[in-house]
Amino acid sequence: MDVTRRTLMAGAAGAVASPAMASWQGASAARSEEPLLDGLMPLDALPDPLEVEEPGCIRVGTGWRFHEGDSAMASLRTHDETYLAAKAGAARGAAAIDYDDSAWPVVDLPHDWAIRQPFDRNANVDQGYKPRGIGWYRRSFTLDDGDRGRKLELRFGGIATHATIWVNGSVVARNWSGYNAIAVDITPFARFGPDEPNIVAVRVDAEAMEGWWYEGAGLYRHVTLAKRPAVSILTDGVHCDPRHDGDDRWRVPVTATLENIGDASQRVTVAAVLRDPEGREVARGERSGAIGPLARAELALTLSLRAPARWSPEHPTLYRLEVTATSSAGVDTRRIAIGFRTIRFDAERGFFLNEQPVKLKGVCLHQDHAGVGTAVPDSLLEWRLRRMKDVGVNAIRCTHNAQADAFYALCDRMGFLVMDENRQFNPAPDHLAELEWLVRAHRNHPSIILWSVFNEEPMQGTRAGREMVRRMAAAVRMLDDSRPITAAMNGGLYAPENVSQAIDVMGFNYQTGEYDKFHASNPRLPSTSSEDTSAFMTRGAYRTDRAAHVMSSMDDEAADWGATHRNAWAMIAERPYLAGGFVWTGFDYHGEPTPFEWPTISSFFGILDLCGFAKTAYDIRRAQWIDHRPVIGIAPHWTWPGRNGEMLDILVTSNVERVRLMLNGTLVGEQACDRVRGCAFKLAYAPGEITAIGLRGGSEVVRTAHRTAGPPVALRLLPARMVMRADGEDLIPVTIHAVDAAGRHVPIAQHAVTLRIAGGAIAGLGNGDPNSHEPAQGDRRSLFNGLAQALVRAGPGGKRLVLTASASGLADGNTAIRLV
Repeated sequence: MDVTRRTLMAGAAGAVASPAMASWQGASAARSEEPLLDGLMPLDALPDPLEVEEPGCIRVGTGWRFHEGDSAMASLRTHDETYLAAKAGAARGAAAIDYDDSAWPVVDLPHDWAIRQPFDRNANVDQGYKPRGIGWYRRSFTLDDGDRGRKLELRFGGIATHATIWVNGSVVARNWSGYNAIAVDITPFARFGPDEPNIVAVRVDAEAMEGWWYEGAGLYRHVTLAKRPAVSILTDGVHCDPRHDGDDRWRVPVTATLENIGDASQRVTVAAVLRDPEGREVARGERSGAIGPLARAELALTLSLRAPARWSPEHPTLYRLEVTATSSAGVDTRRIAIGFRTIRFDAERGFFLNEQPVKLKGVCLHQDHAGVGTAVPDSLLEWRLRRMKDVGVNAIRCTHNAQADAFYALCDRMGFLVMDENRQFNPAPDHLAELEWLVRAHRNHPSIILWSVFNEEPMQGTRAGREMVRRMAAAVRMLDDSRPITAAMNGGLYAPENVSQAIDVMGFNYQTGEYDKFHASNPRLPSTSSEDTSAFMTRGAYRTDRAAHVMSSMDDEAADWGATHRNAWAMIAERPYLAGGFVWTGFDYHGEPTPFEWPTISSFFGILDLCGFAKTAYDIRRAQWIDHRPVIGIAPHWTWPGRNGEMLDILVTSNVERVRLMLNGTLVGEQACDRVRGCAFKLAYAPGEITAIGLRGGSEVVRTAHRTAGPPVALRLLPARMVMRADGEDLIPVTIHAVDAAGRHVPIAQHAVTLRIAGGAIAGLGNGDPNSHEPAQGDRRSLFNGLAQALVRAGPGGKRLVLTASASGLADGNTAIRLV
């Protein structure tokens, strides 16, 4: 079969690309010989490491002890017991310094204990029928005597959900959301020297739920320990978002917020050096000032330059800003990737990036993955975003909460436009602090183009809702005045007082029938679809069977409030005033199994399934969204034993002028191509090869084909990469599938597979079946409609990892991954 080679040249044509671009842009360089495995072929190179921690930060990911369930405390009875329990450093039970946790198992972070639970029909449906409950974590560490006088800070990237944190027997923080980072100054509580261990204890209450989706449980993001000079820059204390002054003149206002934990006033100098993608210095500035003991101060300066290379999804060019604060206490440094781009939302013409019109081809994403739940390592997150690039996505909405630090760094590097979304619609102090954290933490990222303050709130069409948004929007603008504010509205659009009156960009959730009416009523308010589609598909299934909780992947099933992939995009594409749209969703996710309940345990909405395997929506969206190369897809597969002569519906999707359909070398038909809705054919099934050919100017430019597979005879393994880091963190998805005697993928195989691994460990398993109750950990997983996935991690000290898959009646499959 002559399959056109595909390239994703995000940094091509002589553009100045970010240094990491080459490590991922080849991910989709070649289309698989089997279209159902498109985008899953192995890479031969490592992605460049992410720098998401500041200099002086140590990732504290190993050696945590974990206890599932609460830890009972003995009742206080005597006066002395009661008196002492009320004092600092005198925590009791599992928070106590001398508590014996030796019987607790050791776990590594990120850690989601909920994904390891069996499915329970009595558990919450939206949490994927996974019990959550309460858990405890403890860890000890020592500090050198040389760390005295330094500022010491523990940073928890995310704890699901409510958390109380103790250090050396004292409560140091409480947190009420599973999605914001928690920075804890442990300096006053620290102990020093090899014989004085510091004890961190965390009680996690995951009974609390913030969302109607799977949220995981535990310390599911990274934890770091920062050691800084006594005069240092605050966490998230640098604001350096570039501004355009016209005529290709740019400035980078740099504001550093400093603090001094010392006993005396200090003189401090803040220096900022801007480097281009090749590391050359292009601007420099500095500012000095004084800061008192236990005080904070801001020092601001401005860098100027002309004609920097612009950041865009096609050319995500990143510069690096190095900010240092120097005093007699030492030097504190931050390195921040920034990008030069302009953004503008126009009420009549949509979204402009660098003054060029760009349609937002977006997806909504939750943060969990098959096998690991919400504890998604950075390397798996990078792979998931590559899969979105495969689809043609240029925009991502963080639904409905902040994501991990690595997500934003990857979006900057890979070229995604991001709507960053707040979790709690509430301007009360605790929740306003969460919103302010989100803006401070993310406002330097060039990928972010919108702040969203809520999603589908019942108060959106009331005076109270408008007043709440006014306060939240004011808090955002105090911290960042460069990006507009939106809200995802699904009602209340025409109420006399509603939240659209307090935002900069209207966000429509499933209001397709209101697009034109609202635009006519509010002609000066820019707008976008903030959430659309909600179509149902079971990957690899092409007939709906509601009794079996199976939904056809032929794009003919959608929620009552939503639309199919073809209809939803048609409504957006034909309206220039709409900036774009965000499909619900890019990936399936655990929980919210609409339109079903038990035994279904995950969603059907994704363009890709829980493992990142493609549904028919993958080819539909590629045809709609990819402009720079010809693409073509065909559904369904062509292996239908026992159905000879049966009439089948065929959907061909492409972005070319015309498509031609062939069966076993005979012309079935030719049609003008509708890249939004595709081309429909009907023909009788006959084994062999069905081929779709894309034409431009009468010449073939792209083709794809499905061949009828015979009985499976062997397993085959396809790792995402052929090389991985043996650092305990790198993780690689491995696709498991069955092939026939000719090596053809068998899309109907459902075999139970057993795995063996040497040189590493299996971190999780999945197969994309929304009805599967097989455990996420272990060494066994069934193929679902031909596919399963193992997530593997390397062990220490080895040269290679070998994974072997076995199934009854089939030859073993194996793969060897080189370790570096």
